[in-house]
Amino acid sequence: MKKTRLTLAAPHGTPTSYITGFVMAVVLTIAAYFTVTRHAFPPTTIVTIIVGLAIAQLLVQLLFFLHMGQESKPRWNLVAFLFMLLVLLIVVVGSLWIMGNLNYNMTQGTPKQINQSITHDEGIQ
Repeated sequence: MKKTRLTLAAPHGTPTSYITGFVMAVVLTIAAYFTVTRHAFPPTTIVTIIVGLAIAQLLVQLLFFLHMGQESKPRWNLVAFLFMLLVLLIVVVGSLWIMGNLNYNMTQGTPKQINQSITHDEGIQ
């Protein structure tokens, strides 16, 4: 009778690739943290750096942990990824729209004027 040997190798990644991805993710997270907390750059530069680090973090997650592009037929992964991008875009743009609208509405006048406007709009006597 022939013995079969179990292998612990994952079909998509190796322990080395997972450790590499983990270390890269931690380094990118720490870099973003220190970029914000050290105040070493002007605000617009900080935003640019954070966006760049976020894109790098996204690529690390996709390549090392989700194994995008490593299968023979990546069509379904591509469809799922594009749907995720659509949902993410809707959430981010919607959140920015709501926050901008709130900022505009809450900075139009003094607090007393805002309270009067709200009570008038709501029909409160």
